[in-house]
Amino acid sequence: MSIAILFAGQGSQFVGMGKDFYDQCFVSRKVFDSIQMDFDVKEVCFHGPEEILNNTAYTQSCILACSMAIYEAIKEKGIQPDYVAGLSLGEYSALCASHVFSLEDGLEIVRKRGLIMANALEKNTTKMVAILNAKIEDIQQACQQAGCSIANYNSPFQIVITGTNESVDLAVSTLKEKGVRRMIPLKVSGAFHSPLLEKASQELNEVLHQYPIQNPEIPVIFNVTGKMETENIVDLLTRQIKSSVLFYQSIEYMISQGVDTFIEIGPGHTLSGLVKKTNKNVKVFSIHCYEDIKELSL
Repeated sequence: MSIAILFAGQGSQFVGMGKDFYDQCFVSRKVFDSIQMDFDVKEVCFHGPEEILNNTAYTQSCILACSMAIYEAIKEKGIQPDYVAGLSLGEYSALCASHVFSLEDGLEIVRKRGLIMANALEKNTTKMVAILNAKIEDIQQACQQAGCSIANYNSPFQIVITGTNESVDLAVSTLKEKGVRRMIPLKVSGAFHSPLLEKASQELNEVLHQYPIQNPEIPVIFNVTGKMETENIVDLLTRQIKSSVLFYQSIEYMISQGVDTFIEIGPGHTLSGLVKKTNKNVKVFSIHCYEDIKELSL
């Protein structure tokens, strides 16, 4: 058996996330209690309010904290991954799990990343839309013609496009003419993973250079390449904020390396569904609440 752990990204958060782990698992409680930041991460995770938790400036630290608290509970069960990966923000959880960053440094980095992203784009001028069950070639062509881009290759059947309101609307109109029917606007504050974040990526680059980076202890599969990388991690993370996330390509790469079991960690079940849509022949588990650990049978 070869195991990959996948860490949830932004959008999976909910008020109350991680509290059952805090109440029932000592190692998870230790993670939350060790966190010292400029806001009360534990309070926002457990009690909100929702508008604060959903604010990008705070969301990213909260999801990382919750993910690492769950990861410690997984480790206590004797589960050791052969690979780690994450969707967008989740990549930082993967890097902490692999000891590329300490948890303290990781939390500080994503706090600053969240602030950069929250202030990167003028409000209500950009958007993201998920395109379901369309040919990837048609989506790429529509984006090229409209002047927007692909943010996420989530699965062969779910692609997210990103850009200005006008460019995304034009791409959506073009795809409707091609017979695409399922297109879902995402509840996000702006066009993440787009070239519009070029300035933000440079600001993030400056932040990343302030922290020590260690060699991964567990192989990390990166969003921007869809495969294992060990060098130029700052460059990879700098590019990630403005580039397409190759999630399903990452899953396919890990399967090609022998992975047959995926465990999603963090709030929500989104990644598990994407893995199943990418390959139905692998085992998939989602650790969303403490009860899920009891049902984990490897």
